[in-house]
Amino acid sequence: MPCEAKPRFVVLYGSQKGQAESIAEGIADEAEEHGLVAELSCLNQNEKYNLEKEKDPVVFIVSTTGDGEPPDNALQFVKSIKKKTSDHYKHLCYALLALGDTNYANFCNCGKTIERSLQELGAKQFYATGYADDGVGLEVVLDPWIEGLWKAINGALSKMASDRTDYSNAGAGDLIMETPDSSIPDVQLNLLRITDQKDCGSIGASVSKCATAALASAVSDLRPAVFPSQPLGTASVSAAVPHVTLAASLTHSLPPLSESSLNVPALPPPYLNVTLKEADTVQQIVGPSNKETLHEVPISRALQLTRGDSVKTSLLLELDLSAHPNLTYQPGDSFDVFCPNKDSEVEEMLHRLGLYEQRNHSVHISLLKDTKKKGAQVPAHVPPNISLLYLLTWCLEIRSVPKKAFVRALVEHTEGGVQRRRLQELCSKQGSADYNLHVRDQSLCLMELLSAFTSCSPPLSLLIEHLPKLQPRPYSAASSWLRYPGRLHFVFNVVEFPACIARPAGRRGLCTGWLFDLVHPVPVFQEKAAWPQIHVSLRPNSLFRPPSDQSVPFIMIGPGTGVAPFIGFLQQREMERKENPDAMFGETWLFFGCRHRDRDYLFREELEGFVSSGALSHLKVCFSRDDPEEEEEEEEAPPRYVQHNLLRNRKHVTDILLKQKGFLYVCGDAKNMAKDVNDALLEAIRAELQVDQLDAMKTVALLREEKRYLQDIWG
Repeated sequence: MPCEAKPRFVVLYGSQKGQAESIAEGIADEAEEHGLVAELSCLNQNEKYNLEKEKDPVVFIVSTTGDGEPPDNALQFVKSIKKKTSDHYKHLCYALLALGDTNYANFCNCGKTIERSLQELGAKQFYATGYADDGVGLEVVLDPWIEGLWKAINGALSKMASDRTDYSNAGAGDLIMETPDSSIPDVQLNLLRITDQKDCGSIGASVSKCATAALASAVSDLRPAVFPSQPLGTASVSAAVPHVTLAASLTHSLPPLSESSLNVPALPPPYLNVTLKEADTVQQIVGPSNKETLHEVPISRALQLTRGDSVKTSLLLELDLSAHPNLTYQPGDSFDVFCPNKDSEVEEMLHRLGLYEQRNHSVHISLLKDTKKKGAQVPAHVPPNISLLYLLTWCLEIRSVPKKAFVRALVEHTEGGVQRRRLQELCSKQGSADYNLHVRDQSLCLMELLSAFTSCSPPLSLLIEHLPKLQPRPYSAASSWLRYPGRLHFVFNVVEFPACIARPAGRRGLCTGWLFDLVHPVPVFQEKAAWPQIHVSLRPNSLFRPPSDQSVPFIMIGPGTGVAPFIGFLQQREMERKENPDAMFGETWLFFGCRHRDRDYLFREELEGFVSSGALSHLKVCFSRDDPEEEEEEEEAPPRYVQHNLLRNRKHVTDILLKQKGFLYVCGDAKNMAKDVNDALLEAIRAELQVDQLDAMKTVALLREEKRYLQDIWG
C-alpha cells in the first residue's frame, strides 16, 4: 500500500537581515518531527505559493525594518494585499509571528499591517499572534509561540478537514472556523518578560521530542550530570580558588537551573559540505565581494570633535566624492560603509579552528545530499573560488552574537560534561535568562564564547551555516552638497564594548574601530595618494529631509552625534538663504545635548554660526554632566536632557506642530532618548491642549501618520 501523505502547511516569511528567515526555516525543519510537511517560501517568491487557492494553514513570519517599513522581500506582498477587496481571503486560515523592537516607534508594524489586511479580507486566525521583541530578547515570545504552534496547526488541520467533509456532505455553507480553536492554549504572548520568575515550562505546550539521531546521542546530557569530585555549578579556576561559585557566570550555573531537567531545542539539521583545497588559482579579492556595485572613495580629512578626556571619542571624516559624479546626496540621506573583520580576530579564529595553515586554501561549499533542512541553499553571500582568509574577513559576521540555534549546534561539538551541559542550559527554555544575561546582553561573539568553552571545536561548515552575512554599517550625512560639492561629511562615536569575564580587555565596535585605526592618530593628510580608501554605497532617505516648502517651520532634536543630519539641514538652509535672500523661511529650532560644555560640545562654532546667519532661529543646548553649581543661577534647575528642554519650550513646540503644521525630526539613540522625547512630547501636548493621555497619544499618532514626526534612530 502507498504511504499516506503527511498533512501540510505553508510557511511564508519576510526578512531584512535574515532573522525571520532563520526562524521560518527552523519551523519548517521541525515540522517533520511532528508528522507534518512544511512548504517554505519567501513572500517575494510568488511562483512558489498561491494564497488564492490555499486550503491548508498558512504561517507568516515577518520582521519590520526602518521606520515601520516591510522588509524589501515583503514590500510587494504588502502593497498587493492592500489592493484586494473584502472576502478575498475568506478561505484562508493563518497564524502570524511578528518580529520587532520596542526601542523603535512602529513596533512590529509590518506584521500588524499584514494581519490587519488579512482580517479585512476575511481570513481566519487559528492561533494567537506573537509579537517578539528584540529589545528584550525574541525568545521570550518566540519559544512559547513555537511550542504552542504545533498543537494549533494540528487542530486547524483537523478542523479544516472536518469542515471540508461537512461541506461535501451538506453541499452548502462556508464552514471555515470563525475563531481560533478553543482547544489551543491561550498564550498571553504580550505579557511575557525576561524578568518573569515563573516556571518557563508552564508557558504554552510542552516542547517537542527531538527525533534526530544526533540529539538522541545527547539524551544523557539533558539531565544534570553528577561529578563526585566537582558538583555542578562550581568550577576550579586555579588551585588557589576554592570550589565555590557564589554567582552564576557564563560557564557555570547555580540551582535551580543547574539541577533542572532541560527543554533543549531540536538540533538544526546540518546542510553544508565544506572542503578546503590547496590551489594556485584562488581568486585574490581585496575588499567586499560586491565592490562592483559600490564606490571606493578616499577619506580626505579627519577631525576629532571631542577633547581627549571626554567619555566618548567623536570623529568627523570627510569623503572625497569628486571621482564619482553620480554619487550625490541630500540632507537626511545616509550611506553604508563596508568594513572587514579585524585582522587579529580573523587570525585568532583561524588558530581556534585549527585552520591557520590552510588560510590561503580555496573554500568549496556544496549541499549535503541527505540534508533534512527545508529549502537548503549555499549562502549567496559566499562567492565561489575564495580563500578561507577572505571568507572570514569579508563574508561572515564573526562579531555577531550566537543565536540559540547556533549554541544548540555547538553542543554537539563540545567535550566534557560540565561545558556541554552549560551550553545546553544556555540554549534551553529554562536557561533563557542566563543566555540573555551572559551572552546577549554582553554582546559576546563566537570567538569569545569559544574562548570560554575550551572543549568546543566546531567545524568550519557550522560557522558558514550559522554566522550571518557581514553587514555594512549605516551613517548619516552630516553635510550639504550645496556647501561642500563633491564632499561628504559623517560623524560617529568610537563604540566601546566594556570588559567582562569572557572579554577581559574590552573591544571597540567593528566599523568605528576600523575607521578610527585608519585615521589614527588624526592626521592632516598631505598627499592625495596617501588618503585611505573605503567602500560606500548611498542610502537615500526621501522621508527624513527638510520640508520641501521652505516657509514651513521645523524642530530638530539630536543629542550627541544625533545632531549629524541636522548639520546638513542647516548648511542647506544657510546656502538657500544666501541664494534667495528675499524668500520667506520658516522658523528652525534645534534641541541639542551633550555631557560637558567644554569637552564634547560638537559643532559648537558652526551651530552658533547658524544662529548668527539666521539659518537657525533657536538653539537650545543642555549639558547632562556639568555641575549645576557651575551653571548660571536660575529659578529652576537647568535642563540636563533634550526632553527637558522640549518641555520647557512646550508652548512653542506645540504651536509649531499643531497650529503652524510644522515638522519634528528626532535623531539618535532609540533605547532611551527617543522614548523619553516621545514621552515629553505627549506631556507637552497634554499640558498645552488640556487633554487626557489618550487624546495626546492620538495627536502624536496623527503627526506620525502625516509624516510630520520623523525619526532616524538606532539601537
